Amino acid sequence: MPVMFLMATMGLYLAGTVFFLAYLLRRSEALSKVALGVTAIGFLSHTAALVTRMTEVGHVPFTSFDEAMSFFSWALVLVFLGVELRHRIHVLGSFILPLALLSLLSAAALPKEVPTLEPVLRTVWVHVTLSMLGTVGFAVAFVAGIMYLIQDGLLKSKRFNVLYAKLPPLDFLDRLNQQSILMGFPLLTLGIITGAISAEFARGSYLNWNPEQTWALVTWVFYFAVLMGRITVGWRAKRAAYLTIIGFAGVILTFIGVVVKGHGPVA
Repeated sequence: MPVMFLMATMGLYLAGTVFFLAYLLRRSEALSKVALGVTAIGFLSHTAALVTRMTEVGHVPFTSFDEAMSFFSWALVLVFLGVELRHRIHVLGSFILPLALLSLLSAAALPKEVPTLEPVLRTVWVHVTLSMLGTVGFAVAFVAGIMYLIQDGLLKSKRFNVLYAKLPPLDFLDRLNQQSILMGFPLLTLGIITGAISAEFARGSYLNWNPEQTWALVTWVFYFAVLMGRITVGWRAKRAAYLTIIGFAGVILTFIGVVVKGHGPVA
């Protein structure tokens, strides 16, 4: 049953991505409405897939890498729908939904295993959930940074085309960038702390300095520096956009480290 819902979700997210990208290049508000409707249906299908999976395995299904990536995709679409409901920034879907689709496709490409967890590891979903929610915040900051640089480039070159008309003002994008980091950083911090506690119970060590833990700490330090720079020094605009794009590259490297390690239970 979860496979059926996931296949439907991927098809709907793919269709939504196509409609959103078409909306990005054409002067048609109808395309955004169709894209948003398809995405909302896909989100409901995705929710059904997660709930069905949880019923099937008997625990919260965020304990393996493919499950974590599926949850990341789901949470990313949830945040997009929330921002869309509040601000009506249709064009955000042209950047967010492709990222959610890629995440879901990567989850589908990995072998499906239902790990038999020791009792002490059954709380690892707390670590994964917090870490993924923090990553969602950084992903939105990454998208806001890309949109900022595109809009800034269009303004400087005085190309007031369809894309320029649909992208939000620079101040809004800069604000979205900062708020996303403010949301993501505390969640990642809690994710790292709960992960270290789980590792202590499971292996007798809070930190093993494996590649994914090392990159997670490097990513934490980087975003801490960016956050402090924004709050104390006043880093804004283009500098903040570039830094959040670089920081998200670190997040991707962490994910790759998990895959190379073997995409087993996330701990």
